[in-house]
Amino acid sequence: MSPSSPDPGALSGLVVLDLSRILAGPTCTQILGDLGAEVIKIERPGRGDDTRGWGPPFLKDKNGNETAESAYYLSSNRNKASVAIDLSSPEGQSLIADLAVKADILVENFKVGDLKRRGLDYATLKARNPRLIYCSISGFGQTGPYAHRAGYDFLIQGMGGIMSLTGFADEDGGTETKCGVGIADVMCGMYATVSILAALNHRHSTDEGQHIDISLLDAQVSWLINQGVGYLVSGDVPGRLGNGHPTIVPYETFPAADQSFIIAVGNDTQFQKFCAVAGAPELGADPQFAKNADRVRNRKELVPLIRRLTIEKTADEWIRLLEEAGVPCGPVNDLGQVFDDPQIRQRNMRITLPHPLSGDVDLIGSPINLEKTPVGYRNAPPLLGADTQDVLARHLGLTAEQLSDLEAKGILDLGADAPNKG
Repeated sequence: MSPSSPDPGALSGLVVLDLSRILAGPTCTQILGDLGAEVIKIERPGRGDDTRGWGPPFLKDKNGNETAESAYYLSSNRNKASVAIDLSSPEGQSLIADLAVKADILVENFKVGDLKRRGLDYATLKARNPRLIYCSISGFGQTGPYAHRAGYDFLIQGMGGIMSLTGFADEDGGTETKCGVGIADVMCGMYATVSILAALNHRHSTDEGQHIDISLLDAQVSWLINQGVGYLVSGDVPGRLGNGHPTIVPYETFPAADQSFIIAVGNDTQFQKFCAVAGAPELGADPQFAKNADRVRNRKELVPLIRRLTIEKTADEWIRLLEEAGVPCGPVNDLGQVFDDPQIRQRNMRITLPHPLSGDVDLIGSPINLEKTPVGYRNAPPLLGADTQDVLARHLGLTAEQLSDLEAKGILDLGADAPNKG
């Protein structure tokens, strides 16, 4: 899919000042950008967002050579303008404060207290812009005994419990395992987005902004969902079940004659249908297995019986037969198969945007489908400092001479491809 039409999105007209880096904050601001907001990403001159260097893989230029743009950075920074300002200098701090006066939303993920020392904390900026919605994303929140600590996705997955639930049991040769993507960061970014939208709605009726305190650990604990509440209700600490489900059986991967596939039986009727397709109606009639609660209690007896049946056909054969019978099932796709899947292509989850170095770049699309105000893909993730001159001239009225002087002092980086740059 190519860039979408430039129709204004749901958040068109809003200005987001993005002081975040890595993944949680950039995920949040990319969502806001997809929805139409103008996102101004503040980066360190000469270095930028830490994730620019988190590779390989790196984007290749038109000649097939590696560039400095990592796939990690590209994953969460489209629809943004890169403005390179030295945040450690008083002049840089003043410029950012002036931009905050023009902004509707500010997103930051600095350690607690860092921005207060620089005069960029919520209380200071609120005095100049009472309508500012200021979202602080941190590892552990603005309060509590861990507030001073830095938080990273892997640490949070461990501390927040999800690793204790992920992986195969010890007796099956397993160990605690993190998710294969930075899911704690991504979910925190989503909760931050929801919070910002709620704050915007509050501002519509009151004309006042507010401070939002979102932490990776809080977000991680919140999406323990059924497993977390299961512990709170029962007092039993759940263990690792591999690909199994704690309260539904059969609901996991099973071996076919050629490869594994998924059976996801969600109710007793579907189980009866599975047994019929498998040529084992006696399993569906057995009182040990007829009801889901009994199947869960007798998981260790039932699952091996099903495995003996599933190895008799190929995965494709099982999927075809079970789909015809109305039993949820499917393949275990690698990423090549995912992005080649006709459903994924039809749903525009693989998009292509023009890029100044490579000609174009493939990215993951947004899952948000709004009828009246669809998401827009206006710009690929920007080169470092590419928009410094445009943004500061447009929002703060700085002249070319002022910008050149600030760059000469090392306060700004106007970017290699900036207009009027020699």
